[in-house]
Amino acid sequence: MIRIAFLSSLIALSSASAADWPTFRGADRTDISAETGLLKTWPAEGPKRVWLNDSAGLGYSGYSIVGGTLYTLGARDAVEYVIAIDAATGKEKWSAEAGALLTNGWGDGPRSTPTVDGGKVYALSGKGILVCLNAADGKEQWRASMIDIGGKVPGWGYCESPLIVGDLVVVTPGGAQGTLAAFDKSTGMKAWQSEGWTDGAQYASAIAVDHNSVKQIIQLTMQSIAGVNAANGEVLWRTEFPGKTAVIPTPIFSEGQVFVAAGYGVGCKSVKIRPDNSLEELYANTNMVNHHGGVILHQGHLYGYSDKGGWTCLDFKTGAVKWQENKALRKGSIHFADGMFYLLEEKTGVVVLIEASPEAWKEKGRFTLTPQTAQRNPKGMIWTHPVVSGGKLFLRDQELLFCFDVSGK
Repeated sequence: MIRIAFLSSLIALSSASAADWPTFRGADRTDISAETGLLKTWPAEGPKRVWLNDSAGLGYSGYSIVGGTLYTLGARDAVEYVIAIDAATGKEKWSAEAGALLTNGWGDGPRSTPTVDGGKVYALSGKGILVCLNAADGKEQWRASMIDIGGKVPGWGYCESPLIVGDLVVVTPGGAQGTLAAFDKSTGMKAWQSEGWTDGAQYASAIAVDHNSVKQIIQLTMQSIAGVNAANGEVLWRTEFPGKTAVIPTPIFSEGQVFVAAGYGVGCKSVKIRPDNSLEELYANTNMVNHHGGVILHQGHLYGYSDKGGWTCLDFKTGAVKWQENKALRKGSIHFADGMFYLLEEKTGVVVLIEASPEAWKEKGRFTLTPQTAQRNPKGMIWTHPVVSGGKLFLRDQELLFCFDVSGK
């Protein structure tokens, strides 16, 4: 009986972790969901809508889903809030103040996705206030300011999502005191700042990897890509990556190889980290000019939207183009679950399901997100990335938060 109970517990834990999505691009920041048993094709009208919450606040923040609760940020009046919503019903559970409203010509409000860890929620406001809250009730535990440690609010606001590494929460204040900073996740006390790397903050979210027997944090700025020691902030390696206007996509890492991309005509670059942390450049080209919709690595191939050639599949190791599609769907964001890509066109709200194939674009369904907000800034679009968790597809257009059933049941 004990063995049966133990096995049942393991199964339950496995199911819970598969459904959970604790931070931007998931626990490992690959944007690959562990969900299985999902629809492989959609009916003509698209998957069934489960609920719509029309009061999630303004902004472009994504969402984390843990233990049946969805966490996001939204602006109401002149305040940005962390908001907790029941993922099954769409009903709000609580809200807690994160910071004063970020105002911006492309739309006011927060941009980052909260990170959930150990019963706490860590969220970064548009003006750079990092807050730690109880996940259950939103009670504030501590807060810290990026400005107080030398940071400067970038043009579109602080957009990254906090990264949990062991007992630390890592963010990118930027500035002369250090590009990266780590805080004790329990107390909010600053543990270190990367004094050897002082680029200003941009908009990418950092990743944590195990390589060369060290936990490394890899981040992208307007000037460079670098890896620092997660234990103390020491810069382990750095290479130039000159951006233009803004650099946004999350870095990608696999087997010692790092890939980054940016928009505004910049393109992409990939390097190999040698055993001594020196670097070998593998390629730099404009085959993937990804603005902010994200790039995903799946089975040796990279997928995302390139401003140069449309929806694109590249060979990860070489950077060579496998296929491009620029007529079926325009620019947008991407998410992966159960062998399929979920694509969201930023301008129209068209959502498309395609097979994850390096051979060609293989479409399996589409629908248009409706209703759409009347409150979006005229310069803004539907920029919040799709997420699949617990058999549900979550989408957002400003204050409108949608849940669709994409399970195969």
